[in-house]
Amino acid sequence: MKLAERRLDPAVFDLPVEKMRAGWYTDAYFNHTRAALLETGRRPRVLMQVFQKKHAYLGGMDEAIAILKLCADDFDRLSVHALHDGEEIAPWETVMTIEGDYTTFAHLETVYLGVLARRTLITTNVVNVTQAANGKQIIFMPARHDHHRVQTGDGYAAYVAGQITGTQIGVTTDEQASWWGGRGLGTVPHALIAAYDGNTVAAAQRFADWAPPGMNVTVLVDFENDSVNTAIEVANALGPRLWGVRLDTSESLVDKSLWREMGDFKPTGVNPQLVWKVRHALDDAGFTAVRIVVSGGFTVEKIREFEQDDVPVDAYGVGSSLIRGSNDFTGDIVVTDGRETAKVGRRLRPNSRLELVE
Repeated sequence: MKLAERRLDPAVFDLPVEKMRAGWYTDAYFNHTRAALLETGRRPRVLMQVFQKKHAYLGGMDEAIAILKLCADDFDRLSVHALHDGEEIAPWETVMTIEGDYTTFAHLETVYLGVLARRTLITTNVVNVTQAANGKQIIFMPARHDHHRVQTGDGYAAYVAGQITGTQIGVTTDEQASWWGGRGLGTVPHALIAAYDGNTVAAAQRFADWAPPGMNVTVLVDFENDSVNTAIEVANALGPRLWGVRLDTSESLVDKSLWREMGDFKPTGVNPQLVWKVRHALDDAGFTAVRIVVSGGFTVEKIREFEQDDVPVDAYGVGSSLIRGSNDFTGDIVVTDGRETAKVGRRLRPNSRLELVE
């Protein structure tokens, strides 16, 4: 799936251009290779082929192209063909080719491969989660699990995944949403509840009083480990202002509502039985419109299990599992001065889907 004919403007990425041009982020052996070629006056014309080895959804291509446009010695003398962000890619499929004087872009290989690897990992992970969730909203929540400098591109990769599957993706920081002009969203957190002496209702009321009219007020209800009763108390206090409640019970705890029912299921954390209890309690009290958001340890596999059992979840908050794994890219010179030169096991793989980058 191609998300857009037009690529993001290179200026969007705010690249450290001078440092990239100087090889500051580049594996030293590429810098040494380039220096040796320039010293001897050799400027081979090469065809570089970029690929990875898994079934995946491409991310980071616009960013990789921006690196070439802004940091290569003379981008206008290169011929670059590439797929678009969001396209489904097969193992070993060529996603980009770069043709031209190797010394003008040799110092950028580490950088553009790293961008493609990271963003494709995130895009693919989020696509897999959205597919498991059957179109329900996903809240992208890994910001606290990684360095702040990865937020911007990771957030955009999550957004691209949502565009692929037609799923609403919420991110939790403004930085994650900055490339497409969105905003971060969030629920009433444990910290605010603690600031009101553990009184979830008081915290929720103050939050609702502060919140802008269009904000979906969602409240964590597990602070006292009594999610059913807390959910009802919050719903009674906020009425129609309450959009949803969020269950985030620790994997080391059993919610109070399940204490007398343990024995034939895993009772800790956010589990199907707990969600059903909260749903039934809200419905019985007349709060059928209040949504249930779940978070805490959710993975593709756990979401798939919930969906297979028709657990009444309206949105999934997913964190660290979305930034785990690998999706490594490789760049191979497959043609030098008109002759095929790929090393053993690698060969030129033409791809008719590649488009010329203007």
